Amino acid sequence: MALIIQKYGGSSVADAERIKNVARRIAAARARGDQVVVVVSAMGDTTDDLIKMAYQVTQQPGERELDVLLSTGELVSSTLLAMALKNMGYGAISLSGAQAGIRTDASHSRARILNLNPKRVVEELEKGNIVIVAGFQGITDEMDITTLGRGGSDTTAVALAASLGAEVCQIYTDVEGVSTADPRLVPEAQKLDEIGYEEMLELATYGAKVVHPRAVELGELFNIPILVASSFTDSPGTLIHGGVSMEVRNKVRSIAHDLDMAKITLVGVPDRPGIAASIFEPLAKANISVDTIVQNASIENITDLTFTVAKSQLDRAMDVVKPIAESIGARECVSDSRLGKVSIIGTGMQNTPGYAARMFGVLSERGINIQLITTSEIRITCIIDEARVKDAVQALHRAFELEIEG
Repeated sequence: MALIIQKYGGSSVADAERIKNVARRIAAARARGDQVVVVVSAMGDTTDDLIKMAYQVTQQPGERELDVLLSTGELVSSTLLAMALKNMGYGAISLSGAQAGIRTDASHSRARILNLNPKRVVEELEKGNIVIVAGFQGITDEMDITTLGRGGSDTTAVALAASLGAEVCQIYTDVEGVSTADPRLVPEAQKLDEIGYEEMLELATYGAKVVHPRAVELGELFNIPILVASSFTDSPGTLIHGGVSMEVRNKVRSIAHDLDMAKITLVGVPDRPGIAASIFEPLAKANISVDTIVQNASIENITDLTFTVAKSQLDRAMDVVKPIAESIGARECVSDSRLGKVSIIGTGMQNTPGYAARMFGVLSERGINIQLITTSEIRITCIIDEARVKDAVQALHRAFELEIEG
């Protein structure tokens, strides 16, 4: 008897018929004699709808109360799924994140899992029940409900897989796996049969939405393979795991893109010790995540400093940075929200020269201007005009022949 951890995204449980479809898939696994633990997201656009409702009531809903509100979305889908399974004759029980033993820190809307005690989950499995856990949520030592941030149900699922000793965590969504590019931009994109944790983490961080980066990090830390597959087809999906060979395949595995980014530039910043800390420490305290940072060469102890944030955090970031810019004597503080980024990713690039030059050449041939560049050992990212992102993704996919060797 195997222990199976499955996670179903919001599109998979968007309405009653889809919940019944998911119940049938779970029942098939249980009928094979396996123990099954299922993590579910909120139905469809429920989380967005709840956020809108909160801001219709007040412009300052408060992080604690907002977390309590948003946690109800997953409770609805988990209870409905348990009902559907019971109606099919299977023993099933729904548990909140707290009931499943998920303890977090007190960072509302972005909580981190501190520990997970699956005692209740194990007890229910021993009774022969299918256990349905509400994803995306946990509880603090003070018994306050927290949420893990967007994509947090993926993290819940992998954390449960690790704590229960499961051999694999199956994440079901509305796509058939991880592709060489977003199929909506590149129809000829190929589904990958497998991909390493490191490559998947870069993909997830730099635009691919199929699985959350924190879930990939947990998978790598505890060596839990993660299967990403569709809940609507029987496609075998993509297995994310360690030890993937790099020598028998294309050095570039996939092209990622992201349109959720904005740029802030402080012009005429005094170049002296402590300036960077005076800018980025307040941003960190405001829980604003900064991505790319570029500082120009200093001329007469004056420089320009540019960094990127998510578009959704641009207004808050500007509110933090503008007073700082004035206090340190910067000439001005400007922003641009019409940007996107495109990345080529593959572990095979780290020992092979020429990939950056090839990428830059392809973009140049298409007349696409590069505003900023950031790299890792297995990734090269260019920040460009958002209107040219689709063109860039398509051109790079062709240039690296991913439609052939994906």
